[in-house]
Amino acid sequence: MYTLNLDIADFMQNYWQKKPLLIKAGFKDFIDPISPDEIAGLAMEEDVTSRMVSLEDGKWEAKCGPFTEFDRLEKPGAAILVQAINHWHDPSAELANVFNFIPSWRFDDLMVSYSSDTGGVGPHIDRYCVFIIQGQGKRHWRVGSQDMNPQEFAANGALKHCEAFDAVIDTVLEPGDILYIPPYAPHEGYAVGEAINYSVGFRAQDQKELLSDFSDYLLQQDKEFVRYSDPKLQPRAQHGSIESGEVQGLTDIMTSLMADKSVMHDFLGRHYSESAHELDLLVPEGGYIADFAIVVDEICM
Repeated sequence: MYTLNLDIADFMQNYWQKKPLLIKAGFKDFIDPISPDEIAGLAMEEDVTSRMVSLEDGKWEAKCGPFTEFDRLEKPGAAILVQAINHWHDPSAELANVFNFIPSWRFDDLMVSYSSDTGGVGPHIDRYCVFIIQGQGKRHWRVGSQDMNPQEFAANGALKHCEAFDAVIDTVLEPGDILYIPPYAPHEGYAVGEAINYSVGFRAQDQKELLSDFSDYLLQQDKEFVRYSDPKLQPRAQHGSIESGEVQGLTDIMTSLMADKSVMHDFLGRHYSESAHELDLLVPEGGYIADFAIVVDEICM
């Protein structure tokens, strides 16, 4: 359904995880696979992860779904974001499939956002790669380089922003345009009129996250593991100390598990085959309501 207008070999060699790239007309004659009303319908579901972000009088506000009212989207400066749209909306999932030249275990999810004029989530930094696809409307984007490291701060309990940065890309995306943003590159985007955007994200866990998930995996294994032993232990005057050899021995019994290829292959295969999102959403009877105002009226009755 969608054909990506991109030299993939050149992209992977010169841009992937290296620097941002603007792909004009990445999808020619682009047609949105989802409507604003369908986005609102999904944001009403408890099993779907959604947020509403707004900026008014210089104050940022972020709320988590599910939502029953969408009045804020009728005013400028608001956006509603729905995670893992690829699980709930098959036509939208086709967008993520276009990027299958990247290994599937790296894929996280496809997020969709609908914004009123000037709506966005503010300047921020992501720790993963993302492709931003412009749907209906336009959005003004500024992207910095990875080595800028602007200071981050909490703009709201659910929002982390970064300080001002110099842009290496400063452009307005039109339908079908794609923006690739590598990890740690600061960026901000604001709708020019009403706009829909799709974000194809690729996860990159840090050491803490991987070790935590590995520990959870080990706890589920019904088997004996190597236990620490010290048959050559000698009497010690300083009984509260841990000697360097003991530190090494304890480290070895932990790292030996990660050195076992059969263990790691099983863990990683299981781990990256699992979805980070719930998949048991029931489709509402009658489909999604086709008007924001009707959504609010029917719920309030």
